[in-house]
Amino acid sequence: MQQYLKNKKGLVQNVFNQVYNRYDLMNDFMSLGIHRLWKKSLLNMMNPSSNQNLIDVACGTGDIAKLFVKHVNKLSRIACVDPNKGMISKGKEKLSKFKNINWIISSAEKIPLSDNLFDFYTISFGLRNTANIDKALSEAYRVLKPGGRFLCLEFSKIQNTNLETLYKNYSKLIPSIGKFVVGEKQPYEYLIKSIEDFLNQEELIDAMVKNNFEKCTYRNLSGGIVSIHSGWKF
Repeated sequence: MQQYLKNKKGLVQNVFNQVYNRYDLMNDFMSLGIHRLWKKSLLNMMNPSSNQNLIDVACGTGDIAKLFVKHVNKLSRIACVDPNKGMISKGKEKLSKFKNINWIISSAEKIPLSDNLFDFYTISFGLRNTANIDKALSEAYRVLKPGGRFLCLEFSKIQNTNLETLYKNYSKLIPSIGKFVVGEKQPYEYLIKSIEDFLNQEELIDAMVKNNFEKCTYRNLSGGIVSIHSGWKF
């Protein structure tokens, strides 16, 4: 198991090393732009107030931070965490005018920050790529303040049979789209496999409860192509 987790970590890092330079563009191609609506739904669920703080893990190039910082005032503190240096570099470049964002190169399983710091913890399309989901959830719980909220936007299991068939057929095209847009096919073959292998909605609820989150719920978007899971630290 330890060797598997080590191999997965190296594989994921290699995947994002290959795609970070055109990551945003490929996300638009893959989702037909709908990922932006999903992320806005996440912010709407969060509904942050002024002066509340956010940690966004597996932040990519900072899409969630950008939505958050425009919603709150400049006194709010944001930590953007990602293990990939290229992603962090792109995010810094994209959001350079916002001075209240702290960029941190780190995995989700061992965040170099103190306990009880944040009002919100978000992770979007990143939990399935962690080497150890339990450790990632445990760290999420640790860095949240009492009363803080965990929100996970992730690919999930489709509820409608016809939509599932359509989505699976479309998914087969994504590696070829990746080859066209990014110049690499293999990273997107991995990403499609990671979606297929990830927990279903109820299994993720169970994992959250196991790691001490309370009032755990989820909301399906686009028929369950993705879901937003929510849990609280009390």
